[in-house]
Amino acid sequence: MITLLLAVIYLAFISLGLPDSLLGSAWPVMYGAFEVPVAYAGIVSMIISGGTIISSLFSSKVINKFSTGPVTFVSVAMTALALFGFSFSIQFWQICLWGIPYGLGAGSVDAALNNYVALHFKSRHMSFLHCFWGIGATVGPAIMGLCLTHNFSWNTGYRTIGMIQVVLTVFIALSLPLWKKVKPVASVGSNDAEIKSVGMVTALRHKGVIAALITFFCYCSLESTTGLWASSYLVLKRGVDAQTAAHFASLFYLGITLGRGLSGFVSEKLGDNKMVWIGVGIIFAGLAVLIAPLPTPFALAALVTVGFGCAPIYPSLIHATPFLFGAEYSQTVIGMQMACAYTGTTFIPPLFGLISLSLGISVYPFFLLVFAVLLLSMRIFTLRPFGEAQRQEKM
Repeated sequence: MITLLLAVIYLAFISLGLPDSLLGSAWPVMYGAFEVPVAYAGIVSMIISGGTIISSLFSSKVINKFSTGPVTFVSVAMTALALFGFSFSIQFWQICLWGIPYGLGAGSVDAALNNYVALHFKSRHMSFLHCFWGIGATVGPAIMGLCLTHNFSWNTGYRTIGMIQVVLTVFIALSLPLWKKVKPVASVGSNDAEIKSVGMVTALRHKGVIAALITFFCYCSLESTTGLWASSYLVLKRGVDAQTAAHFASLFYLGITLGRGLSGFVSEKLGDNKMVWIGVGIIFAGLAVLIAPLPTPFALAALVTVGFGCAPIYPSLIHATPFLFGAEYSQTVIGMQMACAYTGTTFIPPLFGLISLSLGISVYPFFLLVFAVLLLSMRIFTLRPFGEAQRQEKM
């Protein structure tokens, strides 16, 4: 029963990753079809991100009322509907409209599944969960690419992903009776029936929560800025040809995906806290190589290294949340963490773009270093109120 439910949860996270990179891969064709400037992709992205942030913030109230299984089912169904809406859109305002359920569905399922796995399963499953997101995020653009290269329209790509989402929605619907049968892990506390989330104001008063939220903002700002601007940095600063730069930029995300798969085999032995420290240490090592005046191959390897460093941080931070703050706080805190994460990914990469216009692309590794230092500092501030003995007991 537990294995079957885990398989469904993994499928749900593949479904979360599938649409995430579709807009970027299809937009070079889409904007011409809609007869809008290429920069209008930012409008669609902001609408989706806005919906995701809102649904993440209010996820605890929704899940308290309806529980995780039904919320996951409805959320995935909303993204499937939005994808079909995209595929049938013939004007730009229509995809903006469909971006609303697209974002609302993604935020709810993200917060719901992260908290459910953190409460009910061991840390390795959290790492595997986010590894499956990486698989979905990789497969989505690949499907779109196949459609475009075989003379199908971008609409067909969205429709294909939409049909896959429908199939996943059916699997989730069939699994609904299983969700209540899996009990939280013993170290978290009580059973499902007793876990009721607190409100956001109450959660913010808990020691360490604000620092934990800033930690997520810093991590996701670092990850998204690294991925978005890696190719530009390699081409403009290091003189790498565009094809090689694009290849190694994609390896950054492959490093995250493979690293999370590997983390699943060691996270239970090392614990969430050590996994975070290891990841931060690897990021600093990669950035040090990127900053150093070394030959270009070292810079290429440094980006892959940063990806491996990023791999264990996000799932380990999520999994540690109920152990640090308690089961009754975890859904609310994780929802706020998701909102902070999406805020970082939405606003910080464009901010670097503006900064690079004035200071040049060469500040790229130093900009990343600032967020790495902030990430390290905020993690220390998150743990400080608990004390060493309490941290070891909780994590």
